[in-house]
Amino acid sequence: MTTWTATTQDDRLVDKTSEIESTNSASASDLQLDGNEYQALRGFGGCFNELGWLPLQTVTEEERDQIIKELFSPDEMNFTFNRAPVGANDFADHWYSYDETDGDYEMEHFSVEHDEKTLIPYIHRAQEWQPDMQLFSSPWSPPTWMKRPKAYNYGRLVQTPENLKAYAKYFVKYVQAYAEHGITVNQLHVQNEVFADQKFPSALWDSEALKVFIRDYLGPAFDEAGIDTDIWLGTLNGPEDMAWTGGGYGMKLNNYNRFVDNILFDDDARKYIKGIAYQWAGQNCIARTHESWPEIELIQSESECGTGDNSWEYAEYIFHLINHYLRNGATAYTYWNMILDDQDSTWGWWQNSLFTITADKHEVRRNPEYYVMRHFSHYVKPGAKVLGTTGHFNSMAIAFRNPDGTVVVVVQNALDEERPFEFADPSSANRGFKVTLAPRSFNTFVLD
Repeated sequence: MTTWTATTQDDRLVDKTSEIESTNSASASDLQLDGNEYQALRGFGGCFNELGWLPLQTVTEEERDQIIKELFSPDEMNFTFNRAPVGANDFADHWYSYDETDGDYEMEHFSVEHDEKTLIPYIHRAQEWQPDMQLFSSPWSPPTWMKRPKAYNYGRLVQTPENLKAYAKYFVKYVQAYAEHGITVNQLHVQNEVFADQKFPSALWDSEALKVFIRDYLGPAFDEAGIDTDIWLGTLNGPEDMAWTGGGYGMKLNNYNRFVDNILFDDDARKYIKGIAYQWAGQNCIARTHESWPEIELIQSESECGTGDNSWEYAEYIFHLINHYLRNGATAYTYWNMILDDQDSTWGWWQNSLFTITADKHEVRRNPEYYVMRHFSHYVKPGAKVLGTTGHFNSMAIAFRNPDGTVVVVVQNALDEERPFEFADPSSANRGFKVTLAPRSFNTFVLD
C-alpha cells in the first residue's frame, strides 16, 4: 500500500491516498530508485534556545504540552537529534557564560545555574517524549576574560596555554554538569560558526588554532576525565572556498584545503574528531568533504533562519537545503529556532521558527517551515538509509528506506503549475505509482 500526504499554501497535511494510481512499471522518467543505498540517518531536530522556552511559558499548560508533544513525540515530528548552546547564543535572553570570574583557570566558579531556569527544563520536557534523545552542544563565545576584545561578541580566544587548558576544563565541567541533570551531551562541537565575527556572541578560530586546541588540550582533557562525549569539528559556516576577501592589495584567498584538510591530515588531531558539522556557507563545502573523507560522519547543524516573515518561499528554500545536505552525506538535519515570539531579538534581527507565539495575545501559529520539517521527520525514521535515485525530479525529491523496510519519497513541486509525477522501484513491481502534484507543494509518499 502507498499513502500520500500533501501540503500547499492553502491546505496542510492533506491525505490524498485515494488519488494515487498504482503502476507496475520498472522505470519512471520523473523519479526511480537506482539500487544504491547510502548513509543511515541519526534523525532530525532543532535547537533549545532561551527565546523559545520563554514564550512557551506564556501559553496555557494544555497548549504548552501540545507544542512539546508535536515537536518530540515519536508519533508527531519525532525530533530525536537536537542541539543546545554552551552558554549564551544569539537567542539567549541575555548574554552569559558559566564562569565570568577573571583568571579562574581552575574553573572553581563554574556553574550552569543560569541554564537550570531555562535550557535544562526545556530539554527535560523533550526527554519526556525522547528519553534516548541525542544532543550536541556548541559554544557561541568563550568566557569574556579569555578573549580579545573582552566581550561576548566579536574577537577570538587568546591562545595562551593557560587559556587553552582552562577552556578544555570548561567543556569537561559542562558535560559533567549536564550529566548531573540527567542530560547526556553526545557531541561537543568546539565553536559555533568559526568564521563569524558577529555583533552577537561569537568567536573566530583559524585552522591552526582549532587543530592545536583539539589535539593538545580538549582531546586529552576528555580522555583524562573519562568523558565519552564525541568531539566534532564544527560548526563550520564555510569556508567560502576560492572566494576572495579583503580589498586592494590585502586580498586573501579562502581555501577549503588550507582550513579543513590542515586539521584532518594531522593524525594526532584527527584521532579525536568523530565528525564535521556544516551550516550556512558550509553547504558549499559538504560535498567536497564527503568526497575526500567518506569515512567521516557529517551533519547539518543549523537550518538557515530567514528574516522572521515565515514566508512560503523561504519554506521552499528550506526544502532545498534538506535535500542538498542529505544528498551530500549528512546524517542529520537540525532546525534552528523551534519556537519564537513575534518580537525583536536581543541583537536586532528576528528569524523564522516552526512555531510563533504572539506576544500580545499568546496565540500559537504553525509556520510553513513546520510543515516542511514534518514532511521529513514524521515519516523518515532514525536509521533510515538515503536511497539513490535518477530522474527529472532529482533536484526536487529524495527517497529513504526506513529500518522497517518502508520506502519514503519526499517530493516538492516547485513550479507554478500542476505536474504529473511518476515513481518506480525497479526492484519491486508493486512500488510504482502516478499522481498529479499541486503547484508549489510538498508531498510525502510511504510505500509498504
